[in-house]
Amino acid sequence: MAKKVLIPTKLDKTALETLEAHGGYTVFQQEGADLMDLAQDHSDAHAFIVRSEKVTPEVIDAYPNLKAIVRAGAGFNTIDIKYARSKNIDVMNTPGANSNAVAEEVLALMMTHARHLIPADASCRSGKWEKSSFMGSEITGKTLAILGLGHIGQLLVKRASGFDMKVIAYDPILSSDRAAEMGVELVSDHRELFRRGDYISLHIPENDHTRGMINAELFDIMKDDGVLINCARAGIINEDDLRAAKKAGKNIAYLNDVYPKDEAGDKPVADVADIMVPHLGASTREANRNAAEYAANQLIALDEEGIGSAIVNRDIPAGLDKSYYDLARVITKFCRAGFGPQAQMKMVQTFCYGELKPFAEWIIVPVVTALDKDFPSSLDHTAAVDRLKTSGIEYNCGDGDTSKGYGTSITVDLVAHGSDSTKLNKASIRGTVADGNIMISRINEFDQLYVVPEGHMVCFVYDDRPGVLAEITSALAEASINIDDVRNPHSEDGKRSIALIKVNQAVSEETISTIADKISASVAFHVEC
Repeated sequence: MAKKVLIPTKLDKTALETLEAHGGYTVFQQEGADLMDLAQDHSDAHAFIVRSEKVTPEVIDAYPNLKAIVRAGAGFNTIDIKYARSKNIDVMNTPGANSNAVAEEVLALMMTHARHLIPADASCRSGKWEKSSFMGSEITGKTLAILGLGHIGQLLVKRASGFDMKVIAYDPILSSDRAAEMGVELVSDHRELFRRGDYISLHIPENDHTRGMINAELFDIMKDDGVLINCARAGIINEDDLRAAKKAGKNIAYLNDVYPKDEAGDKPVADVADIMVPHLGASTREANRNAAEYAANQLIALDEEGIGSAIVNRDIPAGLDKSYYDLARVITKFCRAGFGPQAQMKMVQTFCYGELKPFAEWIIVPVVTALDKDFPSSLDHTAAVDRLKTSGIEYNCGDGDTSKGYGTSITVDLVAHGSDSTKLNKASIRGTVADGNIMISRINEFDQLYVVPEGHMVCFVYDDRPGVLAEITSALAEASINIDDVRNPHSEDGKRSIALIKVNQAVSEETISTIADKISASVAFHVEC
């Protein structure tokens, strides 16, 4: 029996045609149709393909046979993905389908603002000839600062190169080799983008880490004539801070395409936006067609072969204990901290032992979420590997040799392009779960550690000699830091020691550096597990 698919939105007919040509689907497409109204006649629907329509728990409950929801686009914040998962409904998106359209829109906004095209058009239509009033500027030779070099950011780099712009960017895991290939100067801190950029374009998701992150601190360090472009998500901008900055005399231009809700009505950003358009980023015929084609083919692949590389609300695979999923994330975060925030990753390698071997590919997902806090943990291993690939980071899924007797455990190896004298260049860390507790069992040459990584921890590696641990603990005490636990084993040859210390609060870089200098540490860092 044919599966019923509802498309209650303005979407290229490619989706309908692809599904009907397949022969296994009956498609009902009506732009602007209300999903609750459609439930009266189509409650037996198997799948939705939507764009910005809200899919709430009420909507989901109205369709008891629903198995899949495909968002023809990248963002899925209008869909209650957690409730969908509770009903065993897969939610997918079409990453990359709209990327070029958004990249081109950024350039269109930049040039429209630079040449005053909107007010000049209105003036000319009214019969005036105010040529001298609309003296503009050129974007050629200006510095374009890009926050987030995913699919859209990388396409924007290519498009901007035609204007001979200098491009600088910040991305938490992009490798320096990949940046060099694109002709991009990779900066170590997103604040540097705001200090140096003539144009700053935002390409990050909205989540707990990014919500409101574009705030007063960044507006304060922007150039007085800087231009901020937001074609990402409304929530990443603190609009009140932007309003205050402009009121205080900061001549920041704000070009905006995103809003809390895609609907008619007054917009709170209207008083601070120099240009505002109704979320046109993906509104090209080509992007609409791409998204429609991707959506239809993803639904077919999911139904026929169980392929769901773009599922955004995926559960942990059946049979994989969540503790090991968390283990991979925690030990990777611990391992990454040893390189220092400025280091760029070059290679990631994972090994799964014992009962985890069947899930070896899946372990890369929590590893990538530890390296990149903006990577959604609900995506699958294909998306995780793609994130590493587009960032120029090599990935290997090694063979977990069971003869080594490591039991059920995970090893994560990281290699960086370079780091300072008190940080790692490469590191290997193995962990396991015992009695429900995540444990680090080995860090490089230091084996049989069995440390529970939780809360705030500091780590120092140094040439073994008497009295060093006392120097470390005394320095922490002087900084008013309480010590909760200490492990201080030696390497097998007895030449080096590692101090793993649980503390009651974050330890400043200054304190870490002071201790490292005092004990001549080869590795020194703080991490919150």
